[in-house]
Amino acid sequence: MLPLRRCAARLGAASRAARAYATAAPSRRVILSGIQPTGVPHLGNYLGALKSWVDLQNTASADDELYFFIVGLHALTVPQDPARLYEDRQKMMAALVAMGVDPQRCTLFHQDEVAGHTELMWFLSCLTSFGRLERMTTWKSKLATLHESDQVNEAQLQLGLFSYPVLQAADILLYHATHVPVGEDQTQHLELTRDLAHQFNNAVKTRYFAQPNYMLTPSKRILSLRNPEQKMSKSAPDANSRILVTDSPDEVRAKVRRAVTDSERSITYEPERRPAVSNLVGILAALGGGTIRDRLDAAAAEDPAAVAAALQEATGGAGAKLKDVLTDSIVEALRPFQAEYAKLLNEPAYLEQIAALGREKASARAAATIRDVRTLLGLQK
Repeated sequence: MLPLRRCAARLGAASRAARAYATAAPSRRVILSGIQPTGVPHLGNYLGALKSWVDLQNTASADDELYFFIVGLHALTVPQDPARLYEDRQKMMAALVAMGVDPQRCTLFHQDEVAGHTELMWFLSCLTSFGRLERMTTWKSKLATLHESDQVNEAQLQLGLFSYPVLQAADILLYHATHVPVGEDQTQHLELTRDLAHQFNNAVKTRYFAQPNYMLTPSKRILSLRNPEQKMSKSAPDANSRILVTDSPDEVRAKVRRAVTDSERSITYEPERRPAVSNLVGILAALGGGTIRDRLDAAAAEDPAAVAAALQEATGGAGAKLKDVLTDSIVEALRPFQAEYAKLLNEPAYLEQIAALGREKASARAAATIRDVRTLLGLQK
């Protein structure tokens, strides 16, 4: 039997805290999400996680708690250059603030600066079976990508990559998150988190951790400009496959011009039959219609099919005109972000103040959880 299961339940202060949390008002939400420190984001990041965080922040009720963080510990599951990683952490923090994430409204912090993440991971790892982790799919694809192979060689697998779903579970449970935004490819990890919460509660005979709920976020799947069979990625060898949020108008124009399309002289949104053209239309829809938004009803501005119909009418189906509209729309959308982002990168002391504020708030919440957990496990009174 696992050591954790032999721990006697301690029903003092930790148990009272657990009962208080379990009986909290059901309308109160704790929303949590993390992002990799990838440095300068690309357009897919901008229209995906970054925008979704701002949308969550702006639509959350005043009672909701929001925890947004940069997952430096997860970044270490693959080889990193230390100087580059430090710089990328700073750039991601600047990008989040430039995008509109408010450090006064949210707890915005670096995960690796809060010790409770790794401590809770260890406690949860004592409940996690090898077989359960072996069935997780993401580590297999990451390992194959890391070694540029279609095959998974488990001899190359390191413990950090294998067990990082347990760290994800710790990230979530440390703050008693009730709602976690996830894409369809992350549901397996949240299910593990829910199971570990249940297993922990059974082990200590107290309902301490609530099971977090899914928040399935609308997927803004932005694909490579050069290969629409793949997602837009900074790791792709062709720099023309992606648009970085720091690209100049001329760089954006050049990359969009080189984007693959097809031979049909029409603009439609048919992702299966016409993935390349549909990708460009999808980007424009993710931008709320861009420079042709006046041709669309507000409700249709983010509907790719409606955007395609408006483009067909505006351009006569000419692919070159589609690319002109898309270029102007991207440049228009990125201009205010780029100005704020450049300003923030020139103020590293201010970025550190933001990180320190988030670290202080997150550490207080995490420390309370760790105290409770240690008491429940019999490690302290």
